Amino acid sequence: MGARPLTADGDGRFDSAVVTLADGRELAIRVGDDDETSRELAAEALALRALTAGARAMLPFRAPEYVGETRLADGRALVTELLPGFQIEAAHVPRGRGAASSVGASIAAVHSLPASVVRGAGLTARSAEEVRAEIRRLVDRAAATGRVPARLTVRWREAVEDDDLWRFESAVTLGGAKATSFVFEDDPERGPEVVGVVDWHALSIGDPAVDLAWLSSAPDAAGDVHASYAESSDRAPDAALAVRARMLAELEFARWLVHGEVLRRTDIVDDAAALLEALADGLRENDLSVIAARGEGVDSALDALDRVPETAAAGIDTSMHTDAYNPSDLLPEEIADAPAGDATEDLSDVAAAWGEDSGPSTGSGTESSESSFAEPVEAAKTEPSDDSDPADEAQRAARAALHRWTNSSSE
Repeated sequence: MGARPLTADGDGRFDSAVVTLADGRELAIRVGDDDETSRELAAEALALRALTAGARAMLPFRAPEYVGETRLADGRALVTELLPGFQIEAAHVPRGRGAASSVGASIAAVHSLPASVVRGAGLTARSAEEVRAEIRRLVDRAAATGRVPARLTVRWREAVEDDDLWRFESAVTLGGAKATSFVFEDDPERGPEVVGVVDWHALSIGDPAVDLAWLSSAPDAAGDVHASYAESSDRAPDAALAVRARMLAELEFARWLVHGEVLRRTDIVDDAAALLEALADGLRENDLSVIAARGEGVDSALDALDRVPETAAAGIDTSMHTDAYNPSDLLPEEIADAPAGDATEDLSDVAAAWGEDSGPSTGSGTESSESSFAEPVEAAKTEPSDDSDPADEAQRAARAALHRWTNSSSE
């Protein structure tokens, strides 16, 4: 038996390690040492346990198996199966058969799961009207800061009030998939194929568009992912799916702005305002429904979403579930200052305990997920360090993306 650190570039939110048991099995263990990360691990545990053998049999890929939970020092430890494979950043997902078509089919499979998977576990369920109301509140709250360009406020409010956009059937969703939610293996004939999906902590019932919003940062693959999704889905056609997905992508900037307001961080607020200005400048029409899927300068501006942290109560985490998984596209909601410690040896003991046949205690794990566009939560428990600002990297990357868009804009 041995242990090693997870080798992917983490975000510092969890102490993480991979443990190899005597029988050759590999387990991933993550420890959250504050309230927020502990809640995320509890939600992840609850979601993975909700995926019964019957539900997993309906999926064309693997989801990590829940192994157990315990307390380690002052934190919650979650042990799961390690999913081997590799990850592809959004901008590099290729078009055509292979990765793009496999991703579309995988998302459709999640959305085809029976609602009882979520309801039976007591997870969050929202109707189309409830989703719409939450987005309306987010738009109003962002507008109240006075830092959202009027053009965007009008655009989003008109979209919220457009009944045609909200006639959708709620579905089981990951609650906000991203490119790094998919673990691939390379098939010599078909190319990269999804063999595993991670990021289950926001499992819920809601708008299917939430799992397609990340495609605004995948211009090459977006069309083929949508086409594969439509072909693989057994649900009624949703003509407004791509439009809502695009709107959710744009609203990430609004959520970043509100997050800065909640934390009273003028640097975040100023950065978000600059992103929103650039987004507004790239739009040729206020009407969301007439914006082309690609070719409008705004899509390059949306590349900056790869560095915009989640700000909802249960935003998309960047926790690692596979040794080859590289979740570097989002920074933590709490903008944590200290890197994770080297806890490999301690975590090895915990994972080994869960590898015994006697089985683990399930722990409480009762927190339910929020939607990825819920109202932002109160300020983080941990105050930012005076010595350094971990958001600087995010801001620099966002501005670099916007600089590229400005120089290439056709306007």
